[in-house]
Amino acid sequence: MLNHNAILVLGAGQLGMSVLRHLAPYAERVPGVAVSVLLRPSNSSSADAAKQQKLADLSALGIDIVAGDLATQSSAELAAIFSRFDTVISCTGFIGGPGVQRKIARAALDAGVKRFVPWQFGVDYDVIGRGSPQDLFDEQLDVRDLLRAQQRTEWIIVSTGMFTSFLFEPAFGVVDLAANTVTALGSWDNAVTVTTADDIGALTARILFADPRIANRAVHVAGDTVTYRDVADALDRVRGVKVHRHEWTIPELKRELAADPEDAMRKYRAVFAEGRGVAWDKDETFNVRHGIAVCGLEQWLRDHLPAS
Repeated sequence: MLNHNAILVLGAGQLGMSVLRHLAPYAERVPGVAVSVLLRPSNSSSADAAKQQKLADLSALGIDIVAGDLATQSSAELAAIFSRFDTVISCTGFIGGPGVQRKIARAALDAGVKRFVPWQFGVDYDVIGRGSPQDLFDEQLDVRDLLRAQQRTEWIIVSTGMFTSFLFEPAFGVVDLAANTVTALGSWDNAVTVTTADDIGALTARILFADPRIANRAVHVAGDTVTYRDVADALDRVRGVKVHRHEWTIPELKRELAADPEDAMRKYRAVFAEGRGVAWDKDETFNVRHGIAVCGLEQWLRDHLPAS
């Protein structure tokens, strides 16, 4: 018999673990709710210490493990797995290359799950539109088209902006702590919305269990919405050292991308430099409207980057 409160989370990476941690308490206090996670079979049999620790953490949370491989299994095979669940939440990231996000969405619809949360934890793809420098984003719009074209499965898109930690990834090139440099993408007045993975997990759980029920729409959340100038100023305050400031113009970034069109980070930089669909007013978000405390940029810096 189908458990109408059975939730399957796809993936147990940074976001997947956060979502699982915040869903687990609902399974304890809401009758009938059960939470499972889809992992590759190799993860369950691995002798790797980190993977074994993750399995122990999942067990402690009361999370059941379901074997599956999103990259290699067919849409029909995934649909057979998904059909055992009421809600499927994809926390996969851009795994497996082109086409995998469409395959997962198709499988969820073919399975007839009652509710699907696709991997759209990021920018507002509707506003960015097709043909952006980051070609992976077009597939995200394909997924939205699939969901909007049907009425059998409810869907929720959680728009989070950039993961806060990604803004400080050295490979992204915006913040270089070693060189004490902040580089603005496009303009110092360009803004970006950022949310921590932990807050995304907490807010996703709140959205799923919201009353009245949320369905068939995008929900925007935000830990903070800041300009690149705000980022540099916050680093000045927290670290007690003035950062060096540089700016990459849109023409510069597009020339860089043209020179290496397969470079993922160059694609992301060009998209964020255009400044469209990557930031929204925090006052209009789910968390602010419901009075939910989240971690802002400066608090994240104080937690992760002690003053020098």
